[in-house]
Amino acid sequence: MCLPGCSGRHYWFSGASEEAQSIETLAWILFAGAGVIWLIVMALAFFAMRSSGRSNTEKSARRMILWGGFAFPTVVLAALLGTGLLTLKSIVAERSDLTLEVEGEQWWWRVGYPGGVVTANEVRLPRGRTAEILLTADDVIHSFWAPALGGKIDMIPGRENRLTLTPTTVGNWGGLCAEYCGGAHAQMRFNVIVMEPDAFDAWLEDEAAPAQPESGPGLEAFLGEGCGACHTIRGTEAQGLVGPDLTHFGARTSLGAGILALDRDTLRHWITHTDTLKPGVKMPAYPDIPTEELEDMIDYLLSLT
Repeated sequence: MCLPGCSGRHYWFSGASEEAQSIETLAWILFAGAGVIWLIVMALAFFAMRSSGRSNTEKSARRMILWGGFAFPTVVLAALLGTGLLTLKSIVAERSDLTLEVEGEQWWWRVGYPGGVVTANEVRLPRGRTAEILLTADDVIHSFWAPALGGKIDMIPGRENRLTLTPTTVGNWGGLCAEYCGGAHAQMRFNVIVMEPDAFDAWLEDEAAPAQPESGPGLEAFLGEGCGACHTIRGTEAQGLVGPDLTHFGARTSLGAGILALDRDTLRHWITHTDTLKPGVKMPAYPDIPTEELEDMIDYLLSLT
């Protein structure tokens, strides 16, 4: 029954970063320690049952209290504290190769990179480089959690928390909000895409460029329906800041904050019946948009790579 949970993009024993490996080591130490303590308790219980008919002297009773009630717990707690502090030191990097910002909003993630690059619901990181992630929240408390990479930190309005990650394994890992933040909390997810350093550098350079194409019937439909009031597409008149930046929307791997695959049919349904896919989302639905206009808009958005 438990085995299906021991794999996949959210498995916290995946060890996909140096920090996750340190936390995994600490977890195994805690499991082993708990096992040893359980064996000792069972042995003491067995001893107590075997000697239940015997009377203990005051000296032996005092000795049992001293060792069992003071010495043993002190040693165990000191060992756990020391191990925890060593693990904490190992997962806090003294320097970083990359700094990015992640802001939690109901119910999606705004992700900012150096050079003014802004994307949404995807955190891309280079393998082998230490990234410092500055975590904030726009509205309510959220919690950034990427189980496979070992990161879980609350995001609090008005406060900046920091998380450092050094990915070791290329792949597409899952992340989610781990603090209840309202109706669509369970649908507030994201992808952590770990890339080879050269591929990451090329991706970041492409992301810094404005949208291509910068005109056409799809863009006209996008602006005509008022989408540019909430969304930015750099290089165009669309400069809205309420919703996700869509400059390179077509290059993303998901839709709706990591809950849907990005394809033509899903995007069509998202535009026309948004609230049926993600109840409570702030984006209004456009069920009455003319078919030709809708298809032009979809063509345009998917071309933004």
